[in-house]
Parts: sequence; structure tokens; C-alpha cells
Amino acid sequence: MLKKLLIANRGEIAVRVIRTAKALGYRTVAVYSEADANALHVEQADEAVCIGPAQVAASYLNAEAILDAAAKTGADCIHPGYGFLSENAGFAKAIKQAGLTFVGPPENAIELMGSKRRSKIAMQEAGVPVVPGYEGNNATDDELIAAAKDIGYPLMLKASAGGGGRGMRLVESESELADNIKRARSEAKQAFGDDELIIEKAVIEPRHVEIQVFTDRHGNAVYLGERDCSVQRRHQKVVEEAPSPFVTPELRKAMGEAAVKAALACGYEGAGTVEFLVDKDRNFYFLEMNTRLQVEHPVTELITGQDLVAWQLMVAEGRPLPLAQDEIELNGHAIEVRLYAEDPANGFTPQTGTLHEFTPAEGEGLRFDTGVRSGDVVSPHYDPMLAKVIAWGQNRDEARRRLIRALEDTTVFGVTTNRHFLSRIIADDTFGAGEATTAFLQQAFKDHPSLAPQALSIRELALSACALSLNSAGQEGWSNAPATVIPMKLEIQEDTVELLVRHSGHKLLVSHGDDHYELLIQSHEQGQLCIIDNGIRQRCQYSRAGDSLYLQALGRSWSVTDITHQPATGAQGAGSGRIQASMDGAIIDVLVAAGDTVQQGQTLVILEAMKMEHPVKADRDGTVATVHTSSGDQVRRSQLLVELAASETEEQTQ
Repeated sequence: MLKKLLIANRGEIAVRVIRTAKALGYRTVAVYSEADANALHVEQADEAVCIGPAQVAASYLNAEAILDAAAKTGADCIHPGYGFLSENAGFAKAIKQAGLTFVGPPENAIELMGSKRRSKIAMQEAGVPVVPGYEGNNATDDELIAAAKDIGYPLMLKASAGGGGRGMRLVESESELADNIKRARSEAKQAFGDDELIIEKAVIEPRHVEIQVFTDRHGNAVYLGERDCSVQRRHQKVVEEAPSPFVTPELRKAMGEAAVKAALACGYEGAGTVEFLVDKDRNFYFLEMNTRLQVEHPVTELITGQDLVAWQLMVAEGRPLPLAQDEIELNGHAIEVRLYAEDPANGFTPQTGTLHEFTPAEGEGLRFDTGVRSGDVVSPHYDPMLAKVIAWGQNRDEARRRLIRALEDTTVFGVTTNRHFLSRIIADDTFGAGEATTAFLQQAFKDHPSLAPQALSIRELALSACALSLNSAGQEGWSNAPATVIPMKLEIQEDTVELLVRHSGHKLLVSHGDDHYELLIQSHEQGQLCIIDNGIRQRCQYSRAGDSLYLQALGRSWSVTDITHQPATGAQGAGSGRIQASMDGAIIDVLVAAGDTVQQGQTLVILEAMKMEHPVKADRDGTVATVHTSSGDQVRRSQLLVELAASETEEQTQ
């Protein structure tokens, strides 16, 4: 009997595993980096051990430190979660050699499925449909280029050791191939330590559908329905749902049986996910197998009524699967989105800072899997996911409605999030009709308003002025005062807005140029205003942190800074030529040198952060005056990287 479980992970997945483990009577052990000393998963575990500094390589990827923590605490089993060491065959083997139980598949299966090249060959031999391509062993650039001519365009370059869209490139013509090979190899090396690539024929606008499988050491194998993960950005999943609106019962059975065949072919045990691409004619092709619990497993749990972590622990203990295939039933519909601290209006750059308030919405059919709470700091060291927001309904439309409301009613103050972007996806008619393919976001959302900075309406300015008129105790400083007009100056993003605020009793009139807006304050308490707006009673949440004010009303959130009493300061505007880091990260390539002539939009530096490459581009035409960084440098957000001098043409026009 296993008694004490160490979770070799952090954040929401660590919290989620701890929840089930405690319910089953296990004692739990958390591991944490110095940056995570006060994290939620540390607080919820029975014991916790610091395994190193903030850097991932020195903590959550430090297998030796994790095994030492297991020995120190007497843990007899280890759950890897997802990411980090979850698909590291060497880690699984080391756990076994230490006399402990790995809550996951055998290392041989991990190793096989960790190679896109070898796994594809194995699936071909097992009779599982695969996408035509080239899987040469450690193919050179010239071999890949030669193979591409035979396969034809468009095609996909893929990191053999990859996942999560890293090291993956769509190539539409021969002229693009060589540069994309270079970039894919670089990204794969950075992310996985292995730059081996394979080529596949591109399946245009497919569905991305995956099958949840489970096997045990007694020869039992089942599938628990499918998940549709077609809504993606840069090959990374944004929305997941179960069941798929595209999959017929016949297709579900065929894909499920193929997925079980794939699992049995590699001697699998435990939870695994077999991913397929499905074309418009419902032909399906093996993509990869993830040898771990998926991020999106909650949607499967909600439609099956099964706890997949509990299943994992059963299998790890040597017990048979709790259900046979004909006992697995699908009920209702579930949709999951990933709530990130990122700015959709600024290229989805990760955001860091303090969560002044984080309050998940409550309601029937809602589930939040999170590893953060109010007061936590979103660090640059780790993935910026705040929570998985999942909604279940008796049908798809009910799940959609619940999820939209959950997103709109969740309060996040302190960092910019993708909350509004996610709600617009779920509300979109194409998504609602179940017609979203992997090209959906690139097509329907390429110029969507949720991806652009939104100017504040006069109503939102009025709400901001109202909240700023309350003191820290939540009292009206003006409720009994005679009518007065007070100037107010707000900084919104990089703009300054000047208001005239007239308040008398509970009435507030705000003027901005020729625009005017009147509000009536019905009531308020710390953090919430109740207003009457055009005869409609509504609520607005807010939070103050110094001069910064965060607000949320009717699904919209925004922030302002009160600079009324601050001295005027200059600011570098767009096109300043001062090229700064968009986020914390590492410089992996500098593409220009002093004296080079560049054009607006040209990539100057490649920044690696969150295991992805981010191009840093010129904001104007000009000449490179100074390069302040070099390959290998660690940089902070807003750090100056390159300075551009104006071109002669631009100087002449000024």
C-alpha cells in the first residue's frame, strides 16, 4: 500500500493532485523553489521541501533534489504532474531505481513516445493511421530539404522531441524552408536540448482531437471519450471541450480503438493521451502521444464523472482499472479555457506583478483549477497560467453560457489577462456552431477587437473617477459637500486623460472634452460600487494599489493611474527608436549590428521566454546606433536592447 505522495511540480496541477491524494488518505509532500516559498501548493501539502533557486533548471528540473526530498520525507511514490520532468524517461527510471513508485507509465514507453520520429514509425507498424512525411534519423538540413521536395508543400517542420508547439513551423514554399529549419532547430534546442526535426505533410485546417486512454498492468485498456482542442494559437491550446462537436459516435469508436491500439503497442500503463489530426472528411491521423496527465483533463472528468488522478494512483498501486469500456458513459458537455497573465493587445506578452485580487466566479457547473490566490506574485520564472476555468452543462450551449459568465464575473486585479479574449472566443458564432478548426483564431480573430488596445468609454472614465473619489476606508469624501468641480488627470496605458469631475451629494458628473456622463451612487463597500446608470442598477468592482486603480464592470476590466498630483514627465512614444525587451527572458540571437539600416517591423533580436521565441522588432525606420545586448544575456522587461537613429529621410521630413 502506498502512503505518502510527493508531487514533483508546482502551481495548479500540484494543487489539483494534492486534492485527490488527500481525499484518498495519502500524506502529501510538495517541492518548491525559493520563488515559490509562499505558493498555494506549498501551503496545502502536509510537508514541503525547498529544492533550489527560482530557475527551473536548478529546481523543478533538478531530479536529484526531488529524489532527495522524497528520501528526506519518506515519500514512497512520486506524481510528476505535467510539464517539467513528467515525460522524462530518465526521471522515471531514477525513481524506480530508488525503490519508489512512479505515478506514470514505464520509462520505455515515455522514451518511445517522446520521439516524434520513433513514435510515428511505431504507430505505422501498429496499424495506426499517420500523416505522410519523412522521419530520417537525425536528418541533416540538406536531407530535410530533399525530402520536402518529395512530400510537397505546405508542410510542417516538427521538433522530434517537442511538444506544446515549440520547434514547430508551417512552411508554405521552398523559399521559406531553410530559414524555418534554422529557427525550428534553435527553438527545439532551447526547449528540449535536442534539435532533431521531422517533416510531415500539412493537413490544412484540421480538427485537433485527442483521446484519453488508460491502461493497467493486467492487460486492461479503455478510452474515456475525446477532447476537441482545435482552438489554438501558435500551436498551443486555448480552448478544450468534450465531447467534440465534430466527432460522430462512429468516429469516436474508431479513434478510441486506434488510441488503445497505440497504447498497447508501446506497453503503456496509466493515463495517456493520443492526439490526432482530423480532416474535413473525418479521416484521422496520429499526431503524438502525451505520456502524462493532460492540462485539459478536467473536461473529461466532468463528462465521465471520473477522477483521473485517482485512476492514476490505482494503476500505480497495481490495481486494475475501475471500469470496463462498456461501463464508461459520457454525460453533458464541458469546456475549458486557460486564463493567463498575458496581454492579447500586445502580442500576448506574459505579464508579471502582484495579484491584488483574484476571486474566481461561483455558480452551478463551474470548476476552477488554480495555484494562485490574492496577494500572490506572478513571476517571470514560470508559465503565467493563473487558472483553468471549466464549465459543465447538460448541453453545449449551457456550458458556453456558464463559461462566458464565469469569465466575466471572475475578478483579476493587478495583471493584464486574456479573460476578455477568451470570453469572445466562446461567444463567437463560428465556435458556437462547432465549426472551429485549428485555423479559427488565425482567420476569425486575426483583427478581432479583443486583440487591440481599447480606449475607455466616457462611462468607464466616469466609473474610474467615482472610485477615485472614495478614500481608503471606502467613505465618500464629498457626500455632504456643496457642488464642486475638481480637475482629475489619469494615465491610461501611455496616454494622459484630463477630466472635470462635478459631484454633489450622491451624483457624479464627469466631463471629458465634449463628452459628459452622470452616475448616481446607490451604495458602496470596500472594493465594490453599486451605481444607478440611466435608471439601471449595476455593480462595479475595484481595487486600489497606491495611485493605481483597477476596475471591472459588465465583463470589461481596465486600469488607470491617478497622476492628478504628480509632476508632468516626458515619455518615450511609439517610434522612439529605443527598442526594449517586451518581457523578462534570455537573448538567443542578435540579428543586427551598429551601422545597419533597418525598416520598421524588422526583427532585431530574438528573445526566449516561457520556452518560446519572441521577435523584438524595430518600431521605426532608421540606422542601428547602439546594440546593448548580446546572445546569452538575461534581460528584464523594458531593458534597453537596441537604439535606432532616425533615417536621413525621416530627419528631412521633421
